[in-house]
Amino acid sequence: MVKSSKAAQRSAPRPRKAPGNGAKSTSGKATKPADFCAAARAALKRGEPDAISDKVLQEVLTAAVKIYAAKVERRGHDVEPFPRGTVTATETVVTACGLIRAADLNMFDVAIWFHRLPGIE
Repeated sequence: MVKSSKAAQRSAPRPRKAPGNGAKSTSGKATKPADFCAAARAALKRGEPDAISDKVLQEVLTAAVKIYAAKVERRGHDVEPFPRGTVTATETVVTACGLIRAADLNMFDVAIWFHRLPGIE
């Protein structure tokens, strides 16, 4: 007996979502930002930062940097990158130095940008 197409569709196994899918809705809004954060916190608690792949970290950091920069350009420097007291001075400087190197900047470039007025490029 041949199943009708509707019956075949109902009984056919549904494809599984790949890990990481579903992090965005079709509108582009993040629906599970806590997933990465929870995984990162757990990795740090275990003392295993390499449990988060470099690729995933780069994707998340790239998106975070781009949205942060866009908000600052639109709203000015009143956008806090993280809540006060949640990131240490060492963590801040290590990250800032990594970003500066990745963008091939030098301290003179940074000094100019640090003191620029909002809206000036």
